[in-house]
Amino acid sequence: MRASDADRERIAESLREAVAEGRLDMDEFEQRLESAYKARTHGELEPLVQDLPAPGTAVAPVGSAAPVPLRGSAASWPARIGGTATSKGAFAFWGGFNRKGRWTVGRKFTAFAMWGGGEIDLREANFEDGEIVIRCFAIMGGVHVTAPPELNVDVRGVGIMGGFGEGSNEDGEPAPDAPRVRITGFALMGGVGVERKRTKAELRRLKEAEEIEQAERAVRERRRLEGPGESGGRKELG
Repeated sequence: MRASDADRERIAESLREAVAEGRLDMDEFEQRLESAYKARTHGELEPLVQDLPAPGTAVAPVGSAAPVPLRGSAASWPARIGGTATSKGAFAFWGGFNRKGRWTVGRKFTAFAMWGGGEIDLREANFEDGEIVIRCFAIMGGVHVTAPPELNVDVRGVGIMGGFGEGSNEDGEPAPDAPRVRITGFALMGGVGVERKRTKAELRRLKEAEEIEQAERAVRERRRLEGPGESGGRKELG
């Protein structure tokens, strides 16, 4: 059966998912993508994805029947809101604390550091509610909060002989469906800092997406230079 533009785009999307998940390297992705653009029939298209799972399918690890759930930056913001809080506070006295990785922030979270320090990382966290209040108190100590650029963060703390505020931030716009986090409290002869920063995994994903886009442009450019060919006179797919 003859393949349509929509059929070729469906295969191209499967290949994009596969290279983003690490199932294909860039060279193989580029070769298969070019073959997909040249394909005239379903029989030529299907072998290109025969060894790949369907886009968005979670694959169970070896020895497990349960699929791996999407978490952190792989999940949408609504999926990260709700559930039982795993932590509602943190305390440090002549020591330190950290909350990072996959954890669920309580609706009201209180952090206290005296002659010590603490780290609160929200980049891979889930949230008990869509409205979160994080109260930070630092006395001759410090608390550092790291949030993804897409999170809605409002900083309203006070510094007394110390500092309370935002530092340098990476580019990014708050998402409308992201939780709203209000960070308040005070720092006395200490500091509370808020930083918007992506995880290394997210930066790597963005770099891979850019490489995929560059590979697609290269394939389309080669198809344009080749001119009308086996694909029925089509110069380029949209």
